[in-house]
Amino acid sequence: MLSVYNINVWYGAIHAIKGISFDVNDGEIVALIGANGAGKSTTLKTLSGLLRSRTGSITFMGEDLMHMPAERIVEHGLVHVPEGRRIFQQMTVEENLDMGAYSQPRDTIASNLERVYAQFPRLKERRRQIAGTLSGGEQQMLAMGRGLMANPKLLMLDEPSMGLAPILVEQIFEIIKSLHEAGTTILLVEQNAQMALSVATRAYVLETGKVTLSGTGDELLHNDDVRKAYLGG
Repeated sequence: MLSVYNINVWYGAIHAIKGISFDVNDGEIVALIGANGAGKSTTLKTLSGLLRSRTGSITFMGEDLMHMPAERIVEHGLVHVPEGRRIFQQMTVEENLDMGAYSQPRDTIASNLERVYAQFPRLKERRRQIAGTLSGGEQQMLAMGRGLMANPKLLMLDEPSMGLAPILVEQIFEIIKSLHEAGTTILLVEQNAQMALSVATRAYVLETGKVTLSGTGDELLHNDDVRKAYLGG
């Protein structure tokens, strides 16, 4: 579904991504794990067209994304839920969800909205509430729901558990598993390696802009080097 080959990305003089290559197959959850500054979020921004690689190739569903505008990438079904939620704070929950559907035919929006509300009943309860007054967990649900309104073929989630209490982290990961079981392919960037690897089909470890290790989620969960570096043991 997604093939990333030898991408190199700079922030000015800083070489942030150094020849990363990986694949995501239809129906998988693929996790990118690593420490802060490893290049995880930069990778997602490059895939969604917010940053550009100077080399290599990015192919999604047979389409070359290297020079495609970000809004067209969304139209093709590659949808990015960014780090830090990035909801529209002064708009209502439902207005935020409507914004996620900008690329969709108008006659599909109502049915998409009902699907999102079925997945996130809390959002339906708060659909008239100003988004900035939601709790952190509710804001994360809203960010994910807004992404789903674009009918993603592949949903990219950037640090969905960031800043959440442990019980909310578990809820978010239950939602990720539910989305996957419903047929959504997911590329997950997550600093909580334990949780990410527990749901991942496959995973890649990033260190200072490079892929240093890859395997199934279960293999990396029980890899001694990964355990020492990211799992506290």
